[in-house]
Amino acid sequence: MFGINGPEFFLLLIIGVLVIGPQRLPEYTQKLANLVKEVRRMASGAREQIKEEVGIDIDDVDWKKYDPRQYDPRRIIKEALLDDDTKPVSAGAPAAVAAVAGAAAVAGADAAATKRPERVLQTLPAGEAAPFDTEAT
Repeated sequence: MFGINGPEFFLLLIIGVLVIGPQRLPEYTQKLANLVKEVRRMASGAREQIKEEVGIDIDDVDWKKYDPRQYDPRRIIKEALLDDDTKPVSAGAPAAVAAVAGAAAVAGADAAATKRPERVLQTLPAGEAAPFDTEAT
């Protein structure tokens, strides 16, 4: 508890008794007991409120899964870069992306891993203004 061992706690207790005095000691112990009860009541109320709002019990949550110390950014990036899954391209994707994805799927996983797709640049016809969104910031 706060890095205080047994003898230090006992010494603090004796100093507290001497400073407070024997006449006011029962009053302060009652205040301390009420404070502890109030803190426990607030903690159980918060637990019940969370259970009500979220719908799960706090004791059932696997807290190790949410521990940020288990995530190594180097490992995550390495796995993301080496991940070789070819996802299907949606119908709304640009034609250049669909062509590159189709070529990678046809060429096979080994060939796609060793070759980089060619860069496709779309150019505007001469004299045409670039698209501009007036609502964009």
